[in-house]
Amino acid sequence: MKLAFYWAMNQTLSKFKAELGELEARLNKSPSLPVKEQGQLFKRISELKRMVGLEERISTLKQTISEHEELIKKIGEDQALQEMAREELPKLKEQLKKAEEDLKVALSPADQLLSHNALLEIRAGTGGEEAAIFASDLARMYSRFLENGGFKIETLSKSESEAGEGLKEIVLRVKGPGAYHKLRYESGVHRVQRVPVTESKGRIHTSTATVAVLPEAEEKDVVLGPKDLKIETFRASSHGGQSVNTTDSAVRITHLPTGITVAVQDERSQSQNKEKALTILRHRLLAHQLEEEERALALERRGQIGSGERSEKIRTYNFPQNRITDHRLNKSWHNLEEVLSGKLNEIIQALQETQG
Repeated sequence: MKLAFYWAMNQTLSKFKAELGELEARLNKSPSLPVKEQGQLFKRISELKRMVGLEERISTLKQTISEHEELIKKIGEDQALQEMAREELPKLKEQLKKAEEDLKVALSPADQLLSHNALLEIRAGTGGEEAAIFASDLARMYSRFLENGGFKIETLSKSESEAGEGLKEIVLRVKGPGAYHKLRYESGVHRVQRVPVTESKGRIHTSTATVAVLPEAEEKDVVLGPKDLKIETFRASSHGGQSVNTTDSAVRITHLPTGITVAVQDERSQSQNKEKALTILRHRLLAHQLEEEERALALERRGQIGSGERSEKIRTYNFPQNRITDHRLNKSWHNLEEVLSGKLNEIIQALQETQG
């Protein structure tokens, strides 16, 4: 492992050790905490102990390897012991490598958020109205899949296409343990190949929609300073352009340091739209923050939604052949209608097994 990573690791683990001490002291001082709060404390303490335990294992293995290497170098030492040390040394080094990789993964900011709720964003990509209809199909597919899995779904923002038959964009909050873990490999460009209803000559069209999955951000995860926000209000309108509200209830919030902008107009109340916009903004800022932290730790950054161009695909939905292909797995299934009805389990499980 690189020195830069060890430095970052030690800095992070020092904070975790301090946090562990504080949480254990809090639990000891207040044994009659509410059940929910107590459960959250036990969960966090368990996570911290796992990471601190990995660090201790790495230190022990390093010390043992050093002792074995010194023993092998000594002249006049018991040859049987030296031979034993030579046999054990490769195994110890392999164990050290595994422990370091485990700790690297455990310290990944994204990995620490696997148990969180998620934000699921779906946008029409290349292909005009057909892309918008496909985005609507994906929203329906994920909603059925998640609801069948016991997750709760809340629509935070929705923008219909000009014709009103599809979606320009929809943002869903997915609530339930491990929601982000369940969906995180769905991020990317999804491509559809089919004959649109409006196609009179029966030609197959190719369109795309983009999917982004973000871990839920709590207020403590992302602090929004008033000076960093530009908040604007405007009159909400429907997909046809006509006004649907006589007051400026729609809200647009721009985070000035990053330029990230969120607009919400679904609710009739300006305060409700503002609350939803701030929620979406926190999620997007947390995702931005995770990317920056992973880059600093030299960890692999997984691309999110791409540009929506047809070539940047992770999955293809081919209607004429009743085929769905995941290009990361290089594998196809011939039950397209079933998958679009929400039966995604087989694909999700395959991705979790192969992607890490």
